[in-house]
Amino acid sequence: MTKQKFLDIQSSRWMEGTGPHSDIVLTSRIRMARNLKDLPFPCLAAEEHREKVLERVQEAITDQQEIFEDYQMIDLSQLSSIERQLCVEKHIISPELVKEAKNSRVLLKEDESISIMMNEEDHIRIQSLLPGLQLENTWRKAEDIDNALEQCLDYAFCDEMGYLTTCPTNVGTGMRASLMMHLPGLAMTKQINRILSALYQVGMAVRGLYGEGTEVVGNILQLSNQITLGQNEREIIRNLNGVVRQLLDQEEGARQILLNECREKMADRAGRAYGILSNARMITAQEAMQLLSDFRLGVDLGLLEKVDRRMLNQLLVMISTSYLQNLEGKEASDYDINITRAGLIREKLANGA
Repeated sequence: MTKQKFLDIQSSRWMEGTGPHSDIVLTSRIRMARNLKDLPFPCLAAEEHREKVLERVQEAITDQQEIFEDYQMIDLSQLSSIERQLCVEKHIISPELVKEAKNSRVLLKEDESISIMMNEEDHIRIQSLLPGLQLENTWRKAEDIDNALEQCLDYAFCDEMGYLTTCPTNVGTGMRASLMMHLPGLAMTKQINRILSALYQVGMAVRGLYGEGTEVVGNILQLSNQITLGQNEREIIRNLNGVVRQLLDQEEGARQILLNECREKMADRAGRAYGILSNARMITAQEAMQLLSDFRLGVDLGLLEKVDRRMLNQLLVMISTSYLQNLEGKEASDYDINITRAGLIREKLANGA
């Protein structure tokens, strides 16, 4: 895998738009936080300790060569700041890793469904990412990688507490399960605030498109477990699945209400969104996200002609400033980026792919 290929928008499996309930659940993700037993955690680590982490993980990968034959090690310090931010927006790495490029690496599977981050908030972060509602499959893939590494690495583990992590909220399983969901029906029927409040009360975290510290834009949010201590991995996934099933029912119910009670209004809204997206000469990222949400809902409700869901998912990344700057090969003003963004959207919609 060349550098250009992994930066290319076609590479990410999560963008396929396949999998169960993919009209509402865009992705399923599992992240596992692990630390090495005899090294200071990253927040206290010197450069020599960070180098030691890389050495030991590389040795483990070499020892398990058959498992990691279709992976590539990427040195983040060799990427520009724009390229690193693009990796965040493709959901390959976390925002935290962008800040710690020196002696940080990511081991990336060819289809980008697995990434192993090194020297992030923890020594090792294993991420598995699949399209649609596939929490169990996503967990099994992450667990296979975790087990392979654990054969060669001595993790920081306590019989009473479980896996030890930099952030106390990750202690225990060290696992975060999350789903990226598109919930325009609940937003338009004014139910979303009530539901978000209920989610917090049952121990769920709700964040924006890029995780912690980001806002919900375009009716897309990430839902994840907050508790990692006192529950095993199967319980975490079972609980999250239960919550998501209810959320799916509520979103589908809200969409049906919109279709039954204001069909023409919804068709007009979706059509206007398509009209602006396919003709605008300048557009901000935030406006594009909202219009894409309206357009996607119109397609899902059968009010507009079907389009390739992969294209819609790709556009979530392609409208970002870092993608557009990487495309141009340089930093650019907001004015120029807004022009480039509008042109790219017009082109994608015209081609339909």
